Amino acid sequence: MTSVTLTPLTPALADKLRQVTVAPDQVVFSGQPTEVIDLNDPVIDVHVILSDGAAVGMFRIDRGFHNHHQFAARSIFGLRTFLIDQHKQGRGIAKACCQQLHSYLSAAYPKAEAIMLTVNLRNPGAYRAYVSGGFIDTGAQYMHGGAGPQNILKFQLKK
Repeated sequence: MTSVTLTPLTPALADKLRQVTVAPDQVVFSGQPTEVIDLNDPVIDVHVILSDGAAVGMFRIDRGFHNHHQFAARSIFGLRTFLIDQHKQGRGIAKACCQQLHSYLSAAYPKAEAIMLTVNLRNPGAYRAYVSGGFIDTGAQYMHGGAGPQNILKFQLKK
């Protein structure tokens, strides 16, 4: 069984993350890691997905998500740029990661009330992974995504 670990980005992991690539047909949904890991946005944190100790993916937490999405309150952070290396997909890594997100993000962001994300309607695999990890479809859609309409998903961090 594959072991999946989540951890904040470090300089050593950044070099390994630069080797992760997304398939051409998925770039529209997430971009490539090299496009976002060095942006140094003060409200966005990069986290690395490790599988059996190797960097295989990433996601970003946007603490300013509410500034760009009127459906999100200030206490709601955004999950963005979730991706798994194209050569590591289909092994349950995304699902295992999503199943760890609640406890990982609750510990890392104690001031956050919830996490929200938008997932493109043309990306059913990602949608399934998020829902398997506890995200709930709000029933609303975000119509301003660069690749088309997106479902809005959410999970509560605080009871």
